[in-house]
Amino acid sequence: MADKLLIVLMNTDPRNGPELGAPFLQAAVAAAMEYDVEVIFTGLAGELAKAGVAENLFVREGTSKSVYDLMKEAHAAGVKFKVCTPTLEIWGDNLIPEVTETVGGAYVISEAMDDDTVTFTY
Repeated sequence: MADKLLIVLMNTDPRNGPELGAPFLQAAVAAAMEYDVEVIFTGLAGELAKAGVAENLFVREGTSKSVYDLMKEAHAAGVKFKVCTPTLEIWGDNLIPEVTETVGGAYVISEAMDDDTVTFTY
């Protein structure tokens, strides 16, 4: 049985709030279940790692909890946030403090191919 969950956020559109809840809620639940959980930001979704973006996004209208609040809850549960190198070239390096590492494509592929890892993509 795998003991790690790798969530790759690549195609999720940061301007579509309803798409943004599932990856962070699932990450938090998996971490609470004591799985090793990493979220990798890349591509279009990499903008979510940029400071000031997720604070202004909401999964649904009328809620006071922002997408960034969901991200902080996941991080507090033990989720590690990482950003893929090309993301910095697109969105810059002013990142949220929860991002702890910059990784390359080889890292993502290596982790995704590991037998002890389950990979979700959004």
